[in-house]
Amino acid sequence: MSEIRLSTEGIRYIALFESITGAAVMDCIVEDERIIYVVKPGDMGAAIGRNGDHINRIKKTVDKRVELVEYSTDPIIFIKNAFGPVTVKSVNIITKNDKRVAYAEVPNKEKGLAIGREGKNIGKVKMVAQRHHGIDDVILQ
Repeated sequence: MSEIRLSTEGIRYIALFESITGAAVMDCIVEDERIIYVVKPGDMGAAIGRNGDHINRIKKTVDKRVELVEYSTDPIIFIKNAFGPVTVKSVNIITKNDKRVAYAEVPNKEKGLAIGREGKNIGKVKMVAQRHHGIDDVILQ
C-alpha cells in the first residue's frame, strides 16, 4: 500500500463523517463535485445508516455527491467494492512490465454503469486501487 496523504480539507470531511455516522474512515478524496470515502471493513452499515439516514445527512451538509467504498486488504475484493452496485464477475491482477493491471469482468449490460458518465466511475476505481493497493490500471472486460 502506498502512503496516503490527506489534505486539510479531507481531514475535516473525515471528522464530520465520523461524527455523524460513527463509522471509521481510512481515506477521503475530495473533488469538485464529489467526495469519496474509503470506510473500514464492516463499517459500511454505520456509514449508510438506517434507511440511508447517515449518508443523506452527510450529502446535505457537504452539498456534494458522496460515494463510499468499503476497504479490504485483498485487492480483488477492494476493486469489487469500489465498483459499488455493478456486478463484478471476476478480477484478475497481472504484473506486466513492472505495472500491476487489474482486469475486471462485468456483464455487458452493466458496462455503461461501470464506466459512468464521462468515465467518472471507472476513474474512481482506478484512483482508489492505485492509492490503496498500488494497482496501475483497471481494465474492463
